[in-house]
Amino acid sequence: MKKQILAICGSTRQRSTNHNLIQAITEFTKQDFEIRFFEELAALPHFNPDEDNADVTPSVTGFRQQLQQADGILICTPEYAHGVPGALKNAIDWTVSSCEFSGKPTILITASTDGKYAHQALLETLRVIEAGNIDELNLLIPFAQTKINRAGKIVDDTTLREIQQLMQRLKELL
Repeated sequence: MKKQILAICGSTRQRSTNHNLIQAITEFTKQDFEIRFFEELAALPHFNPDEDNADVTPSVTGFRQQLQQADGILICTPEYAHGVPGALKNAIDWTVSSCEFSGKPTILITASTDGKYAHQALLETLRVIEAGNIDELNLLIPFAQTKINRAGKIVDDTTLREIQQLMQRLKELL
């Protein structure tokens, strides 16, 4: 039976490098995983701890349910101005009190021009919320636009091999 993976793209652009990367991963792992995109990242309201209760909005409830139902999580994100994209950080903040990431195998791929600042920040955030196996399930892909084309194909052999190894580790953990 295929494992269910929820993919979260840190970029809200439809044809971003990270969106294309998720498509490429979806294609070459289709024998093992069913990868579903979380499409409503930008639709989540701004996180407000005062509103994080039983009456939280349907979009937040739906996001949390999708995370709960997934066997694993795949996050592919760019770095914006040496930081984490706001919509992605906002989504993660909505899970702090409800613990959907806790113990759940989570892959973090930061694919950007540089990416090291956002990657480190996200690793720390994911560690704090106890994302499963995050220290062994992460990859930084600098100069990503030279390695992933607009057609959703990974054109750099080293990058492809590293991602295949990452997905294999996930498969072994699930």
